[in-house]
Amino acid sequence: MRPRGRSTNWSRSSVRLRLLAGLAVLLVSGLTASTVISAFLLDDFLDKRYRNTLRSSADRLTEVIARGPQSADADQLAALLGSPLGIVAVDEDNKVLESTGSATPAAGELAELSTTVPTGRIVTYEGHDDRHGLAAVRIPSPGLTIVDRSPSTETSRPAALILSIDTSIDDSTTRVLAERQLALVGAALLVLLALATLVLRLGMRPLARMARTADAIAEGHLSERLPTRRDGSETDLLAEAVNRAFDAQARAEATVRSMAADTSHELRTPLATISGWLDLHRQGGVTGPGLETALEHIENEVGRMRLLVEDLALLARLDAGRPVEQDPLDLTALAAAVVEDAQIIYPRRQITIAPAPPAPVAGDAHRLQQVVRNLVGNAVQHTPARTSVLVEITHLRDDVRLRVADDGPGIPAQDLPRVFERFWRAEASRSRAYGGSGLGLAIVEAIVHAHHGQVDVESDVGVGTTVTIRLPRRRDRS
Repeated sequence: MRPRGRSTNWSRSSVRLRLLAGLAVLLVSGLTASTVISAFLLDDFLDKRYRNTLRSSADRLTEVIARGPQSADADQLAALLGSPLGIVAVDEDNKVLESTGSATPAAGELAELSTTVPTGRIVTYEGHDDRHGLAAVRIPSPGLTIVDRSPSTETSRPAALILSIDTSIDDSTTRVLAERQLALVGAALLVLLALATLVLRLGMRPLARMARTADAIAEGHLSERLPTRRDGSETDLLAEAVNRAFDAQARAEATVRSMAADTSHELRTPLATISGWLDLHRQGGVTGPGLETALEHIENEVGRMRLLVEDLALLARLDAGRPVEQDPLDLTALAAAVVEDAQIIYPRRQITIAPAPPAPVAGDAHRLQQVVRNLVGNAVQHTPARTSVLVEITHLRDDVRLRVADDGPGIPAQDLPRVFERFWRAEASRSRAYGGSGLGLAIVEAIVHAHHGQVDVESDVGVGTTVTIRLPRRRDRS
């Protein structure tokens, strides 16, 4: 079943339609440009041919006239030049005496137009429609006599001859060629678009499969993933990226569900304790000194809940990427203060700090103190009473390294990858006796990352555990 509101494959915003529209624009632009360029080149070629023909005919006629006095009739002149040439003979007053061939329909216009340019230069006459396109050139004709073969046998002595050539025939040829090319463009466009549609349909199949899989995931089949072929294609890269996003979302949702379950589990015990003491008090079972004991138990459970809420709020702020303070501080002095407090709280435990020079870092002193306190507290609470705890601070090239090491029983190798998970405990049966919520190392990791540092855990069963944090060394500004 398709989700409501999903557009069809050929909606206005579909990739296929956009690709086809873009391809159609490119094809129309390219084919139209090809047609226009072809027509222009053909027209230019024909125009040059007209001019060359007209020029060579004028040169030949000039050569004949230059031989001396000549007599000819109009038919002889027309035969001398041949079709599609024509001649207009004019006197000294530019009056038309004779005209032949293509020049006859526009003899007067050609005679008038030829006087506007120097003798021997070619002019063009477009006429009043596309059927009278002419090119003409005027040449002097001294000594030429034109004899009329009519019964009157009149003669005339023209002062000049105007040679013309009809260009309208080839102009119509160019127009017909352009029209046919445009028709071919339309047919080619239809064929190419049909082929493009087929190619797109085949090429878009992976996207269609991806869409169907995404619909299945949206309907609740969260284990489904987009199909991939591992061929390095664009669709494969897209599918892999989307699959990674789905995996990240699934992990995030699993983390949220786990945190919600763990948080409710952590709150259930203190709430049950508080509710039990209150019920006992309502039933009259708590009086006198017992009331003070009940209030003390309730206060302890409220304190546990407050610490849990504060830890969760801190993790939420750090997860949101809120910047921490960047005050200059000495990590050595800060760790020494934490160790001193731990020695007072746990007087029977061997907790020491190795001598170290000042370690300048930049950060939030309260949060970094919480990091060291959590690490030392974990080392004390989760190891036997005879276990010693050592804090060491060393300087690297660009970092300051703080190590909290113990010689306790260690952590099994299979548990090491989970030590920074929230609410996870290696010793769930004893954790509540220690008062821990399983957030200590998660908070350590979040605070260290907020300070652009790193945290690692190394442990060997029967040897001990070492937690190492690295923080960027603060550079004093000169």
